[in-house]
Formats: sequence, structure tokens, C-alpha cells
Amino acid sequence: MKTSTFLLAALLLGCIQLMAKERQLYQIKIYHLKTAAQEARVDSFLQAAYLPAMHRAGISTVGVFKPVTTDTADIRIYVLVPFRNMDQLLQLDKKLAADKVFRESGRPYLDAAWNDIPYGRLESILLQAFPDAPVITVPALSSPKTERVYELRSYESPTEQYHVNKVKMFNEGGEINIFRQLGFNAVFYGSVLSGSRMPNLMYMTTFNNKADRDAHWKSFSADPGWKKLSVMPEYAHNVSKSEITFLYPTHYSDI
Repeated sequence: MKTSTFLLAALLLGCIQLMAKERQLYQIKIYHLKTAAQEARVDSFLQAAYLPAMHRAGISTVGVFKPVTTDTADIRIYVLVPFRNMDQLLQLDKKLAADKVFRESGRPYLDAAWNDIPYGRLESILLQAFPDAPVITVPALSSPKTERVYELRSYESPTEQYHVNKVKMFNEGGEINIFRQLGFNAVFYGSVLSGSRMPNLMYMTTFNNKADRDAHWKSFSADPGWKKLSVMPEYAHNVSKSEITFLYPTHYSDI
């Protein structure tokens, strides 16, 4: 009996570890730019040097997005990179440093002088995928990229425990399943491991256009499953601040 119990425990532990390994990590890099010239320079670097180098490094799906509404005081470019695990993330800089094609094609950006910098600030957010959505998904959209709406949502919680509760609402509670049933074309769901806003979770859904987006959220608000889930006492007060950013993909984005 003891042997069988031990084997069962070992098997369960192995399954848990395997599931953990299958959950991707996501890095969201946000370039904060001061001028249109900086924007053009970063665009050129990402398209001609960074994405091709990432593909050579085994990362085939990199998303590059810009806000639908441009803030001229803070021009932004969002870069979404999925990693299989932490080791792949930690080894990336070494791989890029050894990539001679990357070093040459990215030279105007990589070797920028102190008084001719390519951006004002570079922000990085690290996330781990949710258990019920362990890997990134390329959306199946039919519209031209210029018309698409990518909705990046951020949900901050009042405490770490409330954050765990909100993540549970998405997974065990079934919120992700509601999004799937209604065809929200989610790219990812992730819990923020490191970033300026914590505790926090973020996710990205996609739509063919603004009208498509509005119709989907109208159906979500009216969905019986969401109405039931949203009033459950066990999930009360688990979001203290939410933020929505509307983005569109650049023409060279993989997503």
C-alpha cells in the first residue's frame, strides 16, 4: 500500500511539474518614444533585425503593436515575446550577441550614441500563462491588419490574495471558457511576475474591427454564464483597478 501511494504521489508530482513547464512565459516590452524619428528607428530595428533574429533563435511568433490612438507626448510600441520556459528567456541575450547577422542589421539601433538614443525609456513586463490557456494563440481574423483591434487589458488587485482569487475566476471559475465560447480570439492570459503594476494580470483579445469588438463585449455582458459568475460572493472585490489599451498590429508583426 505504501509503495502504491508513493508511486501515485510521484506520478501526480510529475504531472504537475510537466504542466508547469508547458505554461509559457511572456515578455511585454514597451518602447516609450519621444519623436517620430525614434519610432521609425525602432520600427526599422524590429522589422529588419530583431524579429528575424528571434525567428533564428527558435521564437517564431513575436507580436508588435501600436496604440490605436497615438499620444504624441508618449509614442509607444508594444512587443510581445513568448518563451517556452525561463531558461530560454535567460539564454536569449547570449544567442542574440552571437548572431552576426543581427549585430550587423541592427547596428544603427544597437550602436546608438548616448546623444542619439533610439527611445526615451524601455519598459518590461514578465508574465506566466494561465493554466487554462498555457500557450500563446495566433488569432484567426479575416480583416486586414489595419482594421483589426487588439484589446490589452490589465486587472490590478488590492492584495496578492485577491490576485490569486481573480486568476482562479478566469481558470476554475470558467471566465476563459466564456471568452472561448463567444469567440473572443484571445492571444494570451497571464499573471504578472514582474512589472511596475502588481499584483496584476493581463490578457489580450482580438477582433476584426471596432464594431466586431463592441458586438462581442455586448454578448459577453448578456451571457448567462458571466452574469452568474460575476455575482458570486467568492469573487467579490478582486479587482481594484482595470485598464484597457486598444492596439493594432504592425504590418510585420507575427500576431
